[in-house]
This record gives sequence, C-alpha cells and structure tokens, in this order.
Amino acid sequence: MDINKFFIYLIIMAGVTYLVRTLPLLIFRKKIHNRFIVSLLYYMPYAVLGCMTFPAIFYSTGDLISGIAGTAVGALFAFRNKSLLFVAVAACAAVLLVKVILQFT
Repeated sequence: MDINKFFIYLIIMAGVTYLVRTLPLLIFRKKIHNRFIVSLLYYMPYAVLGCMTFPAIFYSTGDLISGIAGTAVGALFAFRNKSLLFVAVAACAAVLLVKVILQFT
C-alpha cells in the first residue's frame, strides 16, 4: 500500500470516528436513554474501523492464499482465547509457512 492511500484511509477513519462521537452531542441536548441507540453509537467507530481494515488483511501479504491462511489461523486461536501475542505469532507463522510452500510449488 502506498503512503498516499494510507493517509487517505487514516483521514477517513479519523473523520468518521470524530463525526460519530460528536454528532450525538450536537443533535441531542438531553441524555439518551434508549439502550439500542447508546450501544449503536458506542460500537459504531469499532465497526467502521473493522470494515476498513479487514479487507486489507487478505492482501497485506501479497498473496491471497497466505492472507486467508493467516486470517484463519489467527481467528482460530483468538476464538480459543489465546493471548494476543500468541495469535499474532501464530498468524505470522502460518503466512510464512504458506509462502514457503507456495514458493516451492
């Protein structure tokens, strides 16, 4: 990914996060009591960030197959409640292993 694309993504992410957090303050003057709206406004920045970064995971390795393998291994260990360091190392090892296997085929 080139640096210009990175900064465009970063500015969009910062803008969306800022707007989602400030618009309720500008629109609603009283406290929001609706639990659905409160939870929606709380989780919106995380959902937007996930939607922007998740597709890049598959192409960050330069090869779709190794990206899928790393994502699958990372998701597997994350669902088994392993530590963040273990999940990251296992996903990187899976990507490296798949890249080595693909290089020899």
